Amino acid sequence: MAVNFKVFEDFKAVAGVRLGIAQAKVRYANRDDMVVIEVAPGTTVAGVFTLNAFCAAPVQLCRKHLQETAPRYLLINTGNANAGTGKPGFANAVRSCEMLAAAAGVAENEILPFSTGVIGEPLNMEAFERGIPEALANLDENNWARAARGIMTTDTLPKGYSKIVEIGGKLVTITGISKGAGMIKPNMATMLGYIATDAGVSAELLDSWCRQLANASFNRITIDGDTSTNDSCMLMATGKSGLTVSDADSAEAAELFAELKLAFQDLAQAIVRDGEGATKFVTIEVIEAASEQEALDVAYTVAHSPLVKTAMFASDANWGRILAAVGRAGVQNFDLEKVQTWLDDVQIVENGGRCASYTEAAGAEVFKRSEFTVRIALGRGDIAETLWTTDLSHEYVTINANYRS
Repeated sequence: MAVNFKVFEDFKAVAGVRLGIAQAKVRYANRDDMVVIEVAPGTTVAGVFTLNAFCAAPVQLCRKHLQETAPRYLLINTGNANAGTGKPGFANAVRSCEMLAAAAGVAENEILPFSTGVIGEPLNMEAFERGIPEALANLDENNWARAARGIMTTDTLPKGYSKIVEIGGKLVTITGISKGAGMIKPNMATMLGYIATDAGVSAELLDSWCRQLANASFNRITIDGDTSTNDSCMLMATGKSGLTVSDADSAEAAELFAELKLAFQDLAQAIVRDGEGATKFVTIEVIEAASEQEALDVAYTVAHSPLVKTAMFASDANWGRILAAVGRAGVQNFDLEKVQTWLDDVQIVENGGRCASYTEAAGAEVFKRSEFTVRIALGRGDIAETLWTTDLSHEYVTINANYRS
């Protein structure tokens, strides 16, 4: 069950974006499993993709097409990742773009393909023959909610965000969807994210923003420490609102970036809340670090520790596991006497050892909460980093043991 998660339903249409959904039977029958996103001519599109060396064929093709021209359509299928499929898999990704391009009357490289699902199996091309016409036939600017369900795999709930804000005297809409529940670890995660705005943003600035926004959101979440082959996060700006941003230092740019950051972080945190088997939503804050990398090394070591995560699941305030994880994070010339640690507002470590005021009852009360923060002060500098993670439950093992069944 997702942790304190409420399904978002109040989607706002983004002028210049239409979505179509199909039941293509990529892997299963009677479920939405193919989504087409159409963007108006003139829309700028930027993306961030997995750093996994075995990146999937659609990821390779997306990168290539983004470098060549401005996209007009995004083609998403679930049920099959088309990863680990070699040259035949790449040929199938190309073929899927050709099929949509022919049906929509655009160039092949104006299509960006995305796949998510089982790795290592051939892509069912008959599904594309069925799904593409169906998705194109129901393109609509109000299809965000159905699209959010259409990109799900092991997710238990669809994930969405939408907001209308006034910037520079113009009403600007930001709407997005994401998916992901397992194989979640930065760079990026087994996740797909699609965020659109009707503001206009120059291509160069949008590309820079997409990377910054992903690093503050989708690249700050982890469930199980596995980096997927298919992660993709796309940011689209149609320019239909009348607001155009090209100067990164302008007040309008600062406001728009801040609003986009809220969207990215909300969608990223939704993935953690719906993590496979998750019963806890945990924020890890590392402060007083000497560098960003040092802060992240400590945060991820704690977040990825099976002993820490199982203690969280058991509501067992075994804080020694947290301290041990901090100690093996690779911090050089570590002065342990400067380390302080809290569970929410309960201090558990001061001067490198157990805090004099700490009680087991106080720690256990925090660990029983469905949401809490682990804050670690290293006493080495003024850098801070935050990430979001889950506990590790029996259900996580069950879900992944049965994934291909």
